[in-house]
Amino acid sequence: MTNRWPELDYLGWRETCSALHLYLQIGGKYRLAQSPWLNHSWNATFYVTPRGLTSSPIPDGSGIEILFDFHDHRVVGTSGDGRTASFALGPSTVSAFNAEFKELVAKLGGASVFSGVPNEVPYPMPFAEDHRERPYDRDAVERYHRALLAIDTVFKAFRTSFLGKSSPVHLFWGALDLAVTRFSGRRAPLHPGGIPALPDDVAREAYDREVSSAGFWPGGGGIDYPAFYAYAYPAPNGFRGAAAQPDAVFWHDGLSEFVLPYDAVRSAADPDADLMAFLVSTYEAAAELGSWDRDLLECLPGQTRNVRPADAKAKADLPVPVDERVEREDGASKGRYRLVVDGVEAEMTYSRAGKGLIIIDHTEVPDVLRGRKVGERMVRRAVEDARRDEIALIALCPFAKAQFDRHPEWQDVLRQS
Repeated sequence: MTNRWPELDYLGWRETCSALHLYLQIGGKYRLAQSPWLNHSWNATFYVTPRGLTSSPIPDGSGIEILFDFHDHRVVGTSGDGRTASFALGPSTVSAFNAEFKELVAKLGGASVFSGVPNEVPYPMPFAEDHRERPYDRDAVERYHRALLAIDTVFKAFRTSFLGKSSPVHLFWGALDLAVTRFSGRRAPLHPGGIPALPDDVAREAYDREVSSAGFWPGGGGIDYPAFYAYAYPAPNGFRGAAAQPDAVFWHDGLSEFVLPYDAVRSAADPDADLMAFLVSTYEAAAELGSWDRDLLECLPGQTRNVRPADAKAKADLPVPVDERVEREDGASKGRYRLVVDGVEAEMTYSRAGKGLIIIDHTEVPDVLRGRKVGERMVRRAVEDARRDEIALIALCPFAKAQFDRHPEWQDVLRQS
């Protein structure tokens, strides 16, 4: 646990969080009203910055950007012609904030015309009619911002290992969730809609492609604590029973999503690794059970100052046939996993070191099968067997060790040599 992962007592700052949620809705609705539609409502979101949350440039007037500054606790607007306007974040009413925000936009040369009713909140009241006094806990807002910075870093690292269509890491002001979404590339069945205070056509456009999505809530919406979530749409058969990591993950029946409490991550020996394990394991469950083309969509995680290795096109474009299965030949002291593709065999050998330990000592993948994740599939099978048989693995083989480094969600079966 470090200062990067601060304590977040949702019940202690719930009223401030509710006020901030509505203030962000006002700023987000302005961006939405002035921006051309971008798939899955991506034209409406905010982004984490070292100072708070920004709209990015909005095509209104000479170009306007809105920053919720959580250091100085102000809403700051800047325009392309050099103008700046701001007002303080503090105890207020939603009605007063709405009026100040519209005045700020006008000072910047923009058109402050947007929907005046919140979305995705119970019993939505028009902003201009909400005169209830709201508190503003500066310390709690600052802690929330520090948490967003830590989470944003891990989410962005997770995003680097996907070559297919992926959302930015962005904050949706409807449910106040920081999210990142991956897409299979296939159309999804029509979403039923029915999300409270959200037009059905918005929900249906958001989910018109198959997705695996993960995100973070500060609290609310059915849970009274900050938490991470993960879901798939459509959810493939067996998804809710998948082996998500780390151990604190559970399936929430009411939300139909995997949930990982923020405090479980914050208190972990390595919070970044636990959160990454959650993101990877829930995505892999969606992708495997949903038969995504993982070989085409995935790549190694990005590294600083290193260009991603280019795929060898002639090999990368050849998927492993879905009817091929990893086989295991198990002996008293030694064994191997083998996978035959197009008549060519790959193998991964191992040795037994006592009753509860297996050492992976060598992996051999012929050149003609390189780039087709044949070796990864054999290591994955070894991990599945180890979990089932409740044994540990040691990866002496450099290839197997690299696979474990790439998949932190497999660390539960790994014993360091």
